[in-house]
Amino acid sequence: MSTVTSAPWARALAIVTLSAAGLALSGCSLLPSFTGGGTATRDDSGEVVEGNDSTDVFTLQVGDCLNDATAAETVETIPTVPCEEPHDSEIYASIIMEGDTFPGTDAVIAEADAACLDAYAGFAGIEYADSIYYFSYYFPTEGSWEGGDREILCTIYDEAGQVTGSLQNIGR
Repeated sequence: MSTVTSAPWARALAIVTLSAAGLALSGCSLLPSFTGGGTATRDDSGEVVEGNDSTDVFTLQVGDCLNDATAAETVETIPTVPCEEPHDSEIYASIIMEGDTFPGTDAVIAEADAACLDAYAGFAGIEYADSIYYFSYYFPTEGSWEGGDREILCTIYDEAGQVTGSLQNIGR
């Protein structure tokens, strides 16, 4: 399904140009197959109440908290936890890409950079350039695109380590 960016880029570089950030993230490989994992246990509102060490990436939702700091460049499953527990990142936006033909990895990364940056302030309550947190994303690969995957999932995280609780409206 998706590929995860593995490291943040310098904030100054992100402020100056998003295309440079996209180039730093372009070394991702393609997902070879679709093997599912499990699902996290959710309450009636959809919030994770019991995590899963191998949550299928196709079941992830906005608001999910992940322990993905050691995730590979291509993923099929991700550990999920309730946001009240320490976690590495939180999904803050879902963007559905248009089109029938895979636009290429560089185009997907460019759209993910721009879309996740645009959605950042609405979630965090502060502009990305002024925030102490970083963003990353999971995005469709050519292989997952062929299976119908068009979703970019934006994540927010603290480069210093795990956080406890949601970062929604954190304002810093």
